[in-house]
Amino acid sequence: MHRIEIKSQFGRPDIEAVSGLLAEAAEVDAHAPIDEHAWLDLVQGGRAGFAGLVAWDAGDQHPVGYAQVSRGHESWALEYVVHPRHRTPDHLIASDLVAAAARVIGEAGGGHVHMWVNQPRPEHDRVAASIGLVPGRILYQMRRPLPYDLEPPDPEFVTRPFRVGMDEKAWLEVNNRAFSWHPEQGGWDVETLEQREAEPWFDPEGFLLHEGPDGELDGFCWTKVHADHDPPLGEIYVIAADPQAPRQPGLGRRLVVAGLHHLHRVGLSVGMLYVDAANARALKLYVDMGFVVNHLDQAYVGDIAPTHPS
Repeated sequence: MHRIEIKSQFGRPDIEAVSGLLAEAAEVDAHAPIDEHAWLDLVQGGRAGFAGLVAWDAGDQHPVGYAQVSRGHESWALEYVVHPRHRTPDHLIASDLVAAAARVIGEAGGGHVHMWVNQPRPEHDRVAASIGLVPGRILYQMRRPLPYDLEPPDPEFVTRPFRVGMDEKAWLEVNNRAFSWHPEQGGWDVETLEQREAEPWFDPEGFLLHEGPDGELDGFCWTKVHADHDPPLGEIYVIAADPQAPRQPGLGRRLVVAGLHHLHRVGLSVGMLYVDAANARALKLYVDMGFVVNHLDQAYVGDIAPTHPS
């Protein structure tokens, strides 16, 4: 019989135990089991509204499952993973973790929930339905080979690297305007950004900023290298144009091109990004640029009613 521990912040032993579970699941499933943004916010003690739920089984020295909830601006995000050696036909660990996560959300006031899963299967439908969630948004992971050769670099389009300790304020203003609607990427503060800067993968040379004629930041393309992937992947990690800046037709495409050229220059042969399947404009752009869908993630959505702890 398994038990579930619920914590709002992890100590070092918790981080090591759950990190081991996540690494084993990622190796078997060939994808990261939970969103990196939320995981970092929990383990580094960042933004409020996070809880980690760790499932333990008698006789095992490692967690058998993990779920995480994080409160966004307008909704909750919920993710879960079960250890590869503890996945059973009844999906009991998954169901118990998700039920416990729903109780956490209810006791915190309830609200709209997005439960994200990678490459959804029928068992995900059943687990989601157990707490009243139904299939919703689909997110595509798209890839294309590098170098990007569909158009030459534009010599008049200039970007510069992010300057740690100098560009945080301007970047946060643009990011938060561009992603005011986004539950994970919107509402960042300096502490959240500095946590990313402290990560081993962070490279300011691949964090490309574009300035308009007035010298103000009007767009950016933040890239990330997944060196532990085989082959290594170069990701267009976050990309946006400032919605308040004068409109520049083609700015988004030129930012993507700049990011892909940078990723090739640092030795990568595959570029990758994520896009909402319902974003027809962005999807068309990426297809035109030679990206193809590698796999999809799905959100199961619904509302959890508020409850009160007993």
